[in-house]
Amino acid sequence: MENYTMEGRTYRYYGQEAPLYPFGYGLSYTTFRYRDLVLSSPVLPICANLSVSVVLQNTGQRDGEEVVQLYLRWEQSSVPVPRWQLVAFRRVAVPAGQETKLSFQVVAEQRAVWARDWHLEPGTFTLFAGGQQPGQQTRVPSEVLSAQFTVSGTARPLRGC
Repeated sequence: MENYTMEGRTYRYYGQEAPLYPFGYGLSYTTFRYRDLVLSSPVLPICANLSVSVVLQNTGQRDGEEVVQLYLRWEQSSVPVPRWQLVAFRRVAVPAGQETKLSFQVVAEQRAVWARDWHLEPGTFTLFAGGQQPGQQTRVPSEVLSAQFTVSGTARPLRGC
């Protein structure tokens, strides 16, 4: 096999067509609200990691668990990349009426693209945080927060960081 592109071979590369059962699909007996998505910096050096925090609140009347998901989208890339890529997730139990602040680390390797070798590129990225994929239609209301950040510097091989 010489063509390793994933376009048309997996739901992440199907374009605008949504998968029937996306990651995190399911029902809960309570409702959650996301707020205060904070990035460590709006501008990162090419090899830097990104620290992220978000507040998850159980707005329902029952204790519940939520799978908090972080997705990354490249706004421009020199090679084909997924519409968005799952970069972190965590199952969290939150008592009814309570909230918790979650922290994540998005490492530079998760921004790498493949072009005969793994390398990092400068540019603008969007980070999504929520209980589902961005743009997913669900029966139960759920929100996905987003924030943009910029990576500065010169493109370089990942092993050069």
